[in-house]
Amino acid sequence: MARVNTLVRLLCLVLALVVLAGCGRSTVVRRDRDGRPVSTQPISASSVVVRRGDTLYGIAFRAGQDYRDVARWNRIGPPYTIYPGQRLQLRGSAAAVPRTKPAAAARPPATVAAPRKPAPAQTPPASVRKPAPAPTPAPRAASASNIAWRWPTQGALIGRFAAGDSTRQGIDIAGSGGQSVTAAAAGTVVYSGSGLVGYGELIIIKHSDEWLSAYGHNRRRLVAEGATVVAGQNIAEMGRTGASRDMLHFEIRRNGKPVDPLPLLPAQ
Repeated sequence: MARVNTLVRLLCLVLALVVLAGCGRSTVVRRDRDGRPVSTQPISASSVVVRRGDTLYGIAFRAGQDYRDVARWNRIGPPYTIYPGQRLQLRGSAAAVPRTKPAAAARPPATVAAPRKPAPAQTPPASVRKPAPAPTPAPRAASASNIAWRWPTQGALIGRFAAGDSTRQGIDIAGSGGQSVTAAAAGTVVYSGSGLVGYGELIIIKHSDEWLSAYGHNRRRLVAEGATVVAGQNIAEMGRTGASRDMLHFEIRRNGKPVDPLPLLPAQ
């Protein structure tokens, strides 16, 4: 009986050591209120070190910056190739923006002309009415777009955009695993991967120098970086990578900044 008790105690000790070892290797993952993992990369960081698999578009996307600005700040030209270990500046500085030297003020002539004799008085001409200045065009609305956007998939809207909320930078559309995800407009795939924590299997499409769209939590990506896609083309299968249920996280960004997709999408 004593041998049995000793054996039980030894087994309990081994089990406890295994549990403690497992706890020591555990990784804490921060999650948002919907259970989605949140990236640990500080969005407000002024610089970032490139890791294997990173792209300029992906880094600019996570930092909420226009990829053209990030390229200019780091003196990177098309096709925007970056390398592991390279440090990228994610905020502009005075040194990064060329400044023009102000023009020198006009100096008076060295000699002064002799005063002229007053001319004979003349009848002042009738006042001439000046034409009214042309009206200043109204600034373009932040959400205005000349792109004919379409819904990337069908399903119930379960998450809406909220300005200033880093966890609600787009909309969430519920669906089922394997459901078709299509391009919301024609463009070029500038990111296709899973390196952006919180988005799962993600695709980013560039539609113009101004507009991007993003499609997250896919089960399977069907297009690679550099591919040209047309509006309505299948680009992915819906999934739950980085999410607690099958859904599509969809974002539209203008000059790197998220905008509410709903005013841009057609009424359903």
